[in-house]
Amino acid sequence: MQSYVVCAPTHAEARCLRGALPAGAVRRIGAGRRRAERAAEWPGVRDAMGIAVAGIGGALDPDLAPGDVVVATEVRGPDGVTIPCPSAPLLVASVRRTGARVHAGPVISADHVVTGAERQALRATGAIAVDMESAWLLARHGTRPTACVRVVADPANQPLLRPATIGHLGTALRGLAAVAPVLRAWGEALRPRQVLLASPRSFCAGVERAIDIVERALERWGAPIYVRKQIVHNSHVVRRLRERGAVFVEELDEVPDGATVVFSAHGVSPDVRNVAAQRGLAVIDATCPLVAKVHSEARRFADRGDTVLFIGHAGHEETEGTMGERPDSTILVENLEQAERVQVPDPSRVSYLVQTTLAVDEVEEIVQTLRKRFPLLGAPGSDDICYATTNRQWALRTVAHDADVVLVVGSANSSNSNRLVETARRLGTPAYLVDDSFDVDLDWIRGANTVAVTAGASAPSALVDDVVTALRGLGPLQVHEREVTREDIRFTLPKEVRGS
Repeated sequence: MQSYVVCAPTHAEARCLRGALPAGAVRRIGAGRRRAERAAEWPGVRDAMGIAVAGIGGALDPDLAPGDVVVATEVRGPDGVTIPCPSAPLLVASVRRTGARVHAGPVISADHVVTGAERQALRATGAIAVDMESAWLLARHGTRPTACVRVVADPANQPLLRPATIGHLGTALRGLAAVAPVLRAWGEALRPRQVLLASPRSFCAGVERAIDIVERALERWGAPIYVRKQIVHNSHVVRRLRERGAVFVEELDEVPDGATVVFSAHGVSPDVRNVAAQRGLAVIDATCPLVAKVHSEARRFADRGDTVLFIGHAGHEETEGTMGERPDSTILVENLEQAERVQVPDPSRVSYLVQTTLAVDEVEEIVQTLRKRFPLLGAPGSDDICYATTNRQWALRTVAHDADVVLVVGSANSSNSNRLVETARRLGTPAYLVDDSFDVDLDWIRGANTVAVTAGASAPSALVDDVVTALRGLGPLQVHEREVTREDIRFTLPKEVRGS
């Protein structure tokens, strides 16, 4: 079976693609339904492992401009047939990295040139672009990998036959040539592969509790509910809650007097609590109980006369909140170098605490260095690093050794997600942080037979499912889950939202 073929309707489109694709990979099929139906039965097209259709197309979405790239999430035919294109997010990510404007959505195929009111009717179906070949080519390809990439030549709200169309056509053809390497990467990524899912992954008890608090507050009091900082560090969670009526603010001066405000899972300093009280704000505290424990230890150590060395990252909300408990008695230690040179007033009165989302290996090195310098170093009553952080790093180690590449689902500002990437890289496995499936670059996985996937404690599990679905769009996929432990911890909700 031939690995892949890219079908282009016209000579001009095929010529744009051939410069970046292997000899024989591009087939000119001719324009229109009948030629597409015939081409679908050609040897080399019919037998290919994967088939992509690429060329110019017409915009249905008025936001699409000439030269914009459209990647089909599905292709619809006029007879009601719909062909899914599950690998679309991977193509979008790779096109985006070329600098092109790219859009993902349904593409509909018509058996004639569509203009005017008919275009508006097709737009009403949710499709964002129209072509004249893709549905008839891809419908006969069964469950094998499919892709459809079109570059806009004619905008939605402009007549097709006008002088500017010639210039738009040139813009579209240049755009098509620019995305040809992405189609090559897609074709070379087609293969049977396996996915190793690290477990546990995704939401921890503290994150579930924090999200639940905001949702219950919205149900009980209605919008707006103000939230200081991001409730958890995940863009998808924040976006969904914002759509429901949560208003995220950086500081309390953005909150109206007397309003309801939720403190995020990362905790706040006493100064923030005092401001809230002075303003008469109705506070609901979503601080993770494990973070609250570190706050309590900071007060206890400092109040007994110790200098508290807080191992964490500057600027992180958890660091700011914990150090704010006793700022005059707390020193931040971010790395091994700082641990080797930190100075304290009394070396016999020193204790350490740890940000809950750090990497276990990194913290152990820092603590060992501090113990050598301060033999009487006080320690927290139990490990400060969150059970969920530890479990996810442990689970990742069990799959990273056997993988060609690791994908960690999580937002860029998620500390525990970034630590998972570092954990995999320390084991020698290439690893990448992705906010969702639309961040996965084809170049990362084109040569990978085994892909390990995990998610940070603030990333929804549905995002992992989306990544797996996108990988399944590249060929037969075996999915294996490796569970190192089962988490059954649940935290009690604050009284303000309990029972709602």
